[in-house]
Amino acid sequence: MTSKHTIMKDLDWSSLSFGYRKTDYNVRCYYRNGQWGEIEVCSDEYINMHMAATCLHYGQEAFEGLKAYRCPDGKVRVFRMDENAKRLQSTSRGILMPEVPTELFEEMVKKVVVLNQEWIPTYESGATLYIRPLLVGTGAQVGVHPADEYLFLIFVTPVGPYFKGGFYANPYVIIRDHDRSAPLGTGIYKVGGNYAASLTANKKAHDLGYACEFYLDAKEKKYIDEAGAANFFGIKNNTYVTPKSTSILPSITNKSLMQLAEDLGLKVEQRQIPEEELETFEEAGACGTAAVISPISRIDDVETGKSYVFGEKPGPISEKLYTHLRNIQYGIEEDKHGWTTVVIE
Repeated sequence: MTSKHTIMKDLDWSSLSFGYRKTDYNVRCYYRNGQWGEIEVCSDEYINMHMAATCLHYGQEAFEGLKAYRCPDGKVRVFRMDENAKRLQSTSRGILMPEVPTELFEEMVKKVVVLNQEWIPTYESGATLYIRPLLVGTGAQVGVHPADEYLFLIFVTPVGPYFKGGFYANPYVIIRDHDRSAPLGTGIYKVGGNYAASLTANKKAHDLGYACEFYLDAKEKKYIDEAGAANFFGIKNNTYVTPKSTSILPSITNKSLMQLAEDLGLKVEQRQIPEEELETFEEAGACGTAAVISPISRIDDVETGKSYVFGEKPGPISEKLYTHLRNIQYGIEEDKHGWTTVVIE
């Protein structure tokens, strides 16, 4: 059921891939002379910027990812956008960019969703409206310095499920000869450089026939770090265990799952997890905005010949957490932690 006043684009929502599709508007705000300007509405997909902009040369670039959900009650909700604002502020402090105030961030998210509401997929399709905030240094520098001008913009695009076929288990492979970030580097920030650093390892994993690469810590290669571009979690003895590390991006999905695991009566542990502990987990998964939970069927260590097997089907606790979180996002179950915001009634 969609809200009565909305005209929908005539798309086959259920066949959408997880990719970019042009929508009608994006919203922008410039930082100049030490302050943020007015919100601008734009229908151009391109950015006009100086060739010496710091985002192009020195990696002054950060992004976020969140979603808008068309719900069975006809309303449109977004999930924990205040947490995305906080994480972008943390990233901005980390690479010396001005912080986007939470109020400005939230106002721009709401505005871009309302402007593009015809592009929000139907509830039944399983597709969502992906929201991509982007902050870039646009000021020209040739020396290695932060810019004096920045652009914050948000665009949206309707997307299908991250993994076609939905909620099923995938094999991962441990890659030791590539690190996505160093322990005291930019791993805790959502900057493009971390993703550029993961492209080779990801291709290697795909070439070997795996869904994704699996990283150990960059310093000692002993502890679990990340599962591709997502956080890892394991389930054993009624406990939700997830790595603690200075090079892992703090996932908002993982933070939410930890709370829901506690709500379900599980213990939650965030700590270093040695690789060999993998064999003690009953279930394992990767979690993030795109897929919510991607269950892991097995993790192969091709260097040692060891294979950690969790099963071809998603485990019962992973399934319960996945369903519970999605039901909160879609307004089906009670949102007792106040995570969702209705942006269209």
